[in-house]
Amino acid sequence: MIETDILIIGAGPVGLFTVFEAGLLKLRCHLIDSLPQPGGQCSEIYPKKPIYDIPGFPSVLAGDLIDNLMEQAAPFKPGFTLGEAAVSIDKTEGDKFIVTTVKGTKHIAPVVMIAGGLGVFEPRKPPIGNIEDFEDKGVEYIIKDPEFYRGKRCVIAGGGDSALDWSIFLTEKNIASEVTLVHRSASFRGHLDSVQKVIDLAEAGKIKLVTEAEVVGLNGSEKLDSVTIKHNSEGEYTKETDHFIPLFGLKPALGPIADWGLEIEKGAIKVNTLDYSTNIPGIYAIGDINTYENKLKLILCGFHEGTLAVQSAFARIHPDKKNILKYTTVNGVQGF
Repeated sequence: MIETDILIIGAGPVGLFTVFEAGLLKLRCHLIDSLPQPGGQCSEIYPKKPIYDIPGFPSVLAGDLIDNLMEQAAPFKPGFTLGEAAVSIDKTEGDKFIVTTVKGTKHIAPVVMIAGGLGVFEPRKPPIGNIEDFEDKGVEYIIKDPEFYRGKRCVIAGGGDSALDWSIFLTEKNIASEVTLVHRSASFRGHLDSVQKVIDLAEAGKIKLVTEAEVVGLNGSEKLDSVTIKHNSEGEYTKETDHFIPLFGLKPALGPIADWGLEIEKGAIKVNTLDYSTNIPGIYAIGDINTYENKLKLILCGFHEGTLAVQSAFARIHPDKKNILKYTTVNGVQGF
């Protein structure tokens, strides 16, 4: 059985930064993740996507952010159980928790922090009858490596930040030979500056912007060679393309965590914003998997949540000790 001070379920950016904050308080961490490598969605889904709202980094690729967080956590020697989803949790008589994975690996700790991002997730697929026939044959739901689209014609569907950001990136970096963005509405849900950037690129003739329309059909024999677009006023027409990339977000599901007795609200774990504790003492939820009034699903907010949760965890693990805040500028980072 693996024993630690804090057991973190989810090895994404928030979980990794929590290792660092816990280490500053001399608390050891072990992380469980269903993915085969640390990083969560940043590594698995969009490692080459730039992130613009991390303090101190005007722009950083998601994969590079994970590399930096791993380096930052390294002095505190975190343990990892990767490629195994946490499926059950049990309370011991000694006020500790035993978390068991799908492969039977057992972990014990006085504190559990659930940092599972969106939990179990899968892409939202458009209702196109034969779409699965073209998966990996021209249809992708996630852009992992933009270089894959070098010199290719791409039709992107969606109205959120991912659709906008990738349309801009593939165009401005001169990667795709042609980018067409299709959205069923005349308005977008993404950040206003991204919306304006797409409009500017469309007016300059660099992006083909098709609003109030949907991709309703996929065509090709061995691989995708065109899509059928249905416009609200102009009817249907065929558009030749090499790739169709519907970016409609992910369908979140808590998975087994939903059966752990935690208070769930709108598919997320309800927490107390004093320390991001749940209704079960000793279990915390940080990052996108939690919910509270005015919640913002941002990585930087998850960093804040993890920091406060660790302070509370210290008091639970060491009730007889007083934690005195020490600044890293004075004390540096002293690993284990």
